[in-house]
Amino acid sequence: MTTVRLETDENRIAHLILDRPNASSNVMDPAFGEDLAGCLDALEAGPDLAGVIVRSEKKSFMAGGDLDLLRRVDDDNAATVLGLLNSLKRSFRRLELLHKPVVACLTGTALGGGFELALACTHRIVLDDPRIRVGLPEVTLGLLPGAGGVSRMVRLLGLEAAMPLLTEGKQLAPDAAEQQGLVHERAATTEALYEQAKAYIRANPEVCAPWDRKGFKLPGGLPNQPRLAPLLSVAPAMIKQKTHGCYPAPVAVLAAAVEGASLDIEAAGRIENRYFMPLAKGPVAKSLISTLFFQKNAIDGGWNRPTAEAEPIRRVGVLGAGMMGAGIAWACASKGIPVVLLDVSREKAEHGKAHSEKLVARRVGQGRWTEAQGNDVLDSIKPTSDYTDLKDCDLVIEAVFEDRSLKAEVTRAAEAAIGTESLIASNTSTLPITSLATAVSDPARFVGLHFFSPVEKMPLVEIIRGEHSSDVSLARAYDLVKRIGKTPIVVDDGRGFFTSRVFSTYTYEGLAMLAEGVPAAEIENAAWLAGLPVGPLAVMDEVSLGLLEHVRAQTRADLEAAGQTAPEHPGDAVLDRMLALKRLGRAKGAGFYDYPAEGPKRLWPGLAQEFGASVTAPLQDLKDRLLAVQALESVRILDESVLNSVAEANIGSIFGLGFPAWTGGVLQYINQYGLDAFVERATDLARRYGDRFQPPASLVERARNHQTYQDKDTRA
Repeated sequence: MTTVRLETDENRIAHLILDRPNASSNVMDPAFGEDLAGCLDALEAGPDLAGVIVRSEKKSFMAGGDLDLLRRVDDDNAATVLGLLNSLKRSFRRLELLHKPVVACLTGTALGGGFELALACTHRIVLDDPRIRVGLPEVTLGLLPGAGGVSRMVRLLGLEAAMPLLTEGKQLAPDAAEQQGLVHERAATTEALYEQAKAYIRANPEVCAPWDRKGFKLPGGLPNQPRLAPLLSVAPAMIKQKTHGCYPAPVAVLAAAVEGASLDIEAAGRIENRYFMPLAKGPVAKSLISTLFFQKNAIDGGWNRPTAEAEPIRRVGVLGAGMMGAGIAWACASKGIPVVLLDVSREKAEHGKAHSEKLVARRVGQGRWTEAQGNDVLDSIKPTSDYTDLKDCDLVIEAVFEDRSLKAEVTRAAEAAIGTESLIASNTSTLPITSLATAVSDPARFVGLHFFSPVEKMPLVEIIRGEHSSDVSLARAYDLVKRIGKTPIVVDDGRGFFTSRVFSTYTYEGLAMLAEGVPAAEIENAAWLAGLPVGPLAVMDEVSLGLLEHVRAQTRADLEAAGQTAPEHPGDAVLDRMLALKRLGRAKGAGFYDYPAEGPKRLWPGLAQEFGASVTAPLQDLKDRLLAVQALESVRILDESVLNSVAEANIGSIFGLGFPAWTGGVLQYINQYGLDAFVERATDLARRYGDRFQPPASLVERARNHQTYQDKDTRA
């Protein structure tokens, strides 16, 4: 296999062509390392050349390192991986020391190892296509750039400018990359790009990397210089604030950058290795790679799409112009899909459209859109109170209050106005889709489409299959979700489905802790330290305790109608007391937090008086309870076949619920913990805090058989 080939043109320019056989992208694996070294042997031993062009025959320049290899790094194969890193470093350094103009021609995205290769070239030209991205995002997968990327970016930009790019893994479009100094030129077309490369080679017959020039000084100064002291003293704290202390990679990147800045580039590369290998062998990188690369790519590629031919959705109707309905209208209109936004009055519908007007104004003000683009989006949203305006919609999404009778009423009215082939969906977060589908004449064309708030920011949509939902209906819904740029998971029916059911365990665990007398600040801080974006008390204030009570009451009524009794939870008493005190959440100005007119929110001091604050709970217990209660509920949902895959559980929990990404998601968290250890820990929590932590029999059996949670066909 030859992943790199060497050709020489009539201008005495050598072309290093990246073209991995039988693959859609180029990857830095052992074969690439060997092939690149062989090409450099030929370049160094061959005839005198004018220069070198490095280019790709693929759509992208290079995808980066072989993540399948990296996520399997352990003590047994660590030497092989370290050998590959050193081989790549040597080859990149040899390319740099040719003392000939070497131009990286980026006609497609160059990330990770691909951009590390580009940084080893003396000149970089990128096609001016806004879809292209360049950068070193390894930190987002728990790693650091291991082929010289840290060393070269620091020498190119200086520590101050390089730090945000390296520790946050920023990916830049061509214009931003040029402004930052990561690329030297942009080209309007591929043909122009190669002409610019040849012109550079002709104009610079002898050139070397800036750091190989005599007298080179690091931009902005060395780490020991006084002007950098403020940056280096606060940088660890800034990283801790952003990562909650749960991600080791940004700290390792910072250390490698600072320690290597005062050394020659070969020694700096050895520093990179020292930090890279522990990260690669660690659990966080393995979890991030498995979930956010392999599982996410599988879902993005349609792995979970229902297998059915489906007509595309061309016009959407949204019933209800409140927060969710207005957000759904924006999500569709901003992607070019006309929307009819309906509410009980034209005034309310106009108010819902105003949400899109604010978002358009923000984008125009930021220069991201032109006024014409913004007007096109707004013109595609039609506010109305007349159901007959829905007649041309081939999808209607109900997004009214969580009231079964109200949902049935608006759904029937919409069905009477639309065609018999149109799809009907509910944005309910808790009510079973099969029961809501009784409001329509043909339940086969009724599905759940659960968006998350705020819709314009949240990337997930949960598609729910009712008992009678057809594959065609589900496929149409799936295709719409992809078209508007969201990530779809497909789950089966059940109260709360997947995400709302797991979310309730998180919020109620916070209530249970409060009921036990744990100080509210300790509960919220434990959530933050576990990597959760918002504490359980704060998130309940945002959702509204009134809504939580409505969902609880509807659940109890439905279960009683079915001859069942709703289970009691230790958090119920706290919710009851807060409702009695009329502290219903942020929208009402008072909940678990106070919301003063001036200044930030703060925890309500009355919580200590109402629920006590004298229990000193181990911090690790608090953190483990908040994570484990969600993971255990996900296992139960998987057992009940409401969840159909491990990938959708992990992706859904991270993108929809804010479950900490460092875990890899709710089921990968159990894998990372170790199934035997997790069963033991859950059993201990159950003994001390309640049966909700008792591990399901299926989990105990998996642990006994040494079976982790994984899907066979996602490679993760």
